Amino acid sequence: MDHKYPHEASSTVANEEPPPVPDARMVRTRAALHDALLALLEEKPFDQISIRDITARSGTGYATFFRHYETKAALLNHIATAEISALIGLSLPVLWSADTRTAARTLCAHVEARHTLWSALLTGGAAGLMRAEFIRQAAEIPPAQANPNSWLPADLRVIYGVSATVEILAWWLSRRDAYSSEQIAEILDRLVITPTLTRD
Repeated sequence: MDHKYPHEASSTVANEEPPPVPDARMVRTRAALHDALLALLEEKPFDQISIRDITARSGTGYATFFRHYETKAALLNHIATAEISALIGLSLPVLWSADTRTAARTLCAHVEARHTLWSALLTGGAAGLMRAEFIRQAAEIPPAQANPNSWLPADLRVIYGVSATVEILAWWLSRRDAYSSEQIAEILDRLVITPTLTRD
């Protein structure tokens, strides 16, 4: 028996089928392509990486790549979008929190737990693109939590806070063994968060 979605009740038969669930092979192939690009980004800039480099490193066929992504930029975007959204989601509570040190610790712990990925994104060959994407996403966030006592305009506060946070994290990831997440949380709190919360 076919299962129809309510909003598709008047669709043709061809449009009534639910979207296919990715099979295990597709999931494995995409994971291999993701891992390959991240590994290559640790070696050279994004614009010097070819699709053939990615498929050779991942052990997949050249034609196979295009069954998953149209371009290498599409692959990078797929990797980065969710991670950037998640990190911004953690960054905003830091900027609005009364307990800023605890919020900063939470953010740094998240990055430390995924340091291999974030090192590739923020200090590897795609670093410039990632910073631009952070700014783009941050600029689109409506200032719904504006603090009327803040001396900074709410939209500028978000853009500056996210940008500065990204720069500090990138600096830390390039020398992670020298600083603990607790030390970076303190730097983030004192250098970015507290100054933007200070009342005039």
